[in-house]
Amino acid sequence: MAFVLSHGFVGRSSRSVGLMRVSRYGSAVTMVTAEGRASKFESMRKKYGVPQTNEKAADDVGFSYEDFESAVSEYEYTLTQGDNVHGRIFDCSSRGALVDIGAKAAAWLPAEEFSTRPVDSPSEYFAPDTEMEFVITSKEDMNGQLGLSVRRLEHQKCWDRVVQLQAEDVPVTVEVIAVNRGGCLVTVEGLRGFIPQSHSGNIVINESEVGRKVTAKFLELDPERNRVVLSHKLAMASTQMVNYGPGDVVHGIVSGVKPYGIFVDINGVSGLLHISQISHDRVSDIDSLMEVGQQIKCMILNQDKNKGRMSLSTKVLEDKPGDMVRDPEQVFETADEVAARYKQKLEEERKASAEVAEEIVSALDFSRDDTDPPDES
Repeated sequence: MAFVLSHGFVGRSSRSVGLMRVSRYGSAVTMVTAEGRASKFESMRKKYGVPQTNEKAADDVGFSYEDFESAVSEYEYTLTQGDNVHGRIFDCSSRGALVDIGAKAAAWLPAEEFSTRPVDSPSEYFAPDTEMEFVITSKEDMNGQLGLSVRRLEHQKCWDRVVQLQAEDVPVTVEVIAVNRGGCLVTVEGLRGFIPQSHSGNIVINESEVGRKVTAKFLELDPERNRVVLSHKLAMASTQMVNYGPGDVVHGIVSGVKPYGIFVDINGVSGLLHISQISHDRVSDIDSLMEVGQQIKCMILNQDKNKGRMSLSTKVLEDKPGDMVRDPEQVFETADEVAARYKQKLEEERKASAEVAEEIVSALDFSRDDTDPPDES
């Protein structure tokens, strides 16, 4: 005894299974729903005059109405808005496409929902009998037709991708599509993003930059608000910092003077020369010492690649304590020479410390266990 359950595609959505109970009258079996109504199989049996199956007949064929109801319920699905489904495009035009998703009517994919990218020729973009994933965007209309989208599915995948890239702190390539006084609009991994002017790096905020491709790093991601904020400045900093390290002397330009120190721009990387690192002598008037736009030489003390920042020092470049206060230009002229001596001194101190540690270790006698009794021979 064979039963054909269904054909076509089955949507990947929540399964809807009704509760059933069986009432027995003598040897007959009647299928009834939990609400007391006859099940659809019981209605079909009555409509087509199929006799009720008694227990003996069910035993003979090995399959009863109860078994059939249970088997079919395994394949009953309710397609709802927001579900992802698999389907086959069987008709495509400039207006949209008809898709077989296994529902009672063909689903409709509007042209504006084809993709996150522009689709000039839908018939070429979707080959005949293309099978792919869709997301249901609307409930059934009066004809039982569901609305579908590929664009929204791709949009979610784009968000999954950028979230992963942010977690891995990976620089990405973006394209400038528009500029305004606050910064520039870009596209990144199929999404629209924004680079604030303070993080534009070497991007010039004018129309000539439209179409330019640059690297950037993520500052903020907010899927609920569809907000993507990036920084070209940080991407430049991470690239530049690969070539720099503590102890290196770098050239920079003073970008800001504050009471607590001087900000220095080093090829797009922001460095801070703290007031305590300017000179061995006390600096009483930092404004008279440096001005914005002045070129300067500093030594890198440490760096934070994630934030694109450096801690700088000119104090270690002084040949004599107080030279930065008396004659900064002289300090810059001899900076490389003094830095080389400073690094050599640090290396000698490191080696001396290592030798002392080695002597202390070698002086210890680990061959004898103090818990052993002394040798009386």
